[in-house]
Amino acid sequence: MRLLFVLLSLFAALAQAAPPTFAPVKPGQGLVFPRDYGAHPDFRTEWWYVTGWLTTAAGKPLGFQVTFFRSRTGHDPANPSAFAPHQLVIGHAALSDPALGRLVHDQRSSREGFGLAWAKPGDTDIKLDDWRMVRGLDGNYRVTLTSSEMTLELTLSPTQAPLPQGENGYSRKGPATQHASYYYSLPQLKVTGTAGRAGAAGPVTGTAWFDHEWSSEALQPEASGWDWVGANLDDGSALTAFQVRNKDGGKLWAYALVRGRDGKVTRYSPDQVVFTPQSHWKSPRTGGNYPVATTILTGSTRWRLAPLQPDQELDSRRSTGAVYWEGAVTLQRDGVPAGRGYLEMTGYVRPMKL
Repeated sequence: MRLLFVLLSLFAALAQAAPPTFAPVKPGQGLVFPRDYGAHPDFRTEWWYVTGWLTTAAGKPLGFQVTFFRSRTGHDPANPSAFAPHQLVIGHAALSDPALGRLVHDQRSSREGFGLAWAKPGDTDIKLDDWRMVRGLDGNYRVTLTSSEMTLELTLSPTQAPLPQGENGYSRKGPATQHASYYYSLPQLKVTGTAGRAGAAGPVTGTAWFDHEWSSEALQPEASGWDWVGANLDDGSALTAFQVRNKDGGKLWAYALVRGRDGKVTRYSPDQVVFTPQSHWKSPRTGGNYPVATTILTGSTRWRLAPLQPDQELDSRRSTGAVYWEGAVTLQRDGVPAGRGYLEMTGYVRPMKL
């Protein structure tokens, strides 16, 4: 009888527990380093995103993606149990190998705790079992990832200062101020290490793009997904562009930024950024119909994006629940080869939810 009373009291307490209050994104805060290299656990969603182009010892191209997500759950923050899933850590990794014709990818997820998974505040230090991303005292990032699908052991060395997106790191995703994130990038990372499919990894060199973003309410209710590109340009400059789409495929919001090699930054307003599909690829697995080749207008400049290969779809329904296209692309600027980057497209199978 006493045990029943205790259980009923516990269930009543859980039912009355207030949901967590997620930290809001506000303009005018600014970014502070090294603090903002690390995790921000009071916010709902956060990710550290690395994409890039590699060259093997044989001179063949590979695209790669490594992403760690941190998600604060709706679990009662007052629950002291070590088993309480207050924070989730999720990992995605992929290799784009034209010799295979599709992505090789893997995914993992775990609640934070027990020394098995964490995303630490203060500086970049993320662990998910034996997957790691750590920023060292020398400023370099080290990514270590081994699975049955692939091996990635990479050192990412910054060659430029962090690039705050939006207004000093406050990145709007819609007309309302709460639909925003804190967001910065590290373009033109120098990459060295080992990469390849399981059993076939070898030395690689290349360049990468790093995004770190955190928010609590980034998307508008009517948003269905987004198209985003981050590109390292051959002259040392960097391009970011994205659009948020509504459920009819139209533009809800858009943004673009170019930082020149000299550090000069040019930002483009939503009406100055236009995505126009040029050709599509339909997934035989999910039915998603993706505009894998597209043009982007930023003011008077026309960028043409072409994929390393059409099939770069990543099915992450076992972790984040999303299906998205995340692929290596080449870029032309006004008809002239200009650089390489990564294009991400979400919401083409079903509306995206963060």
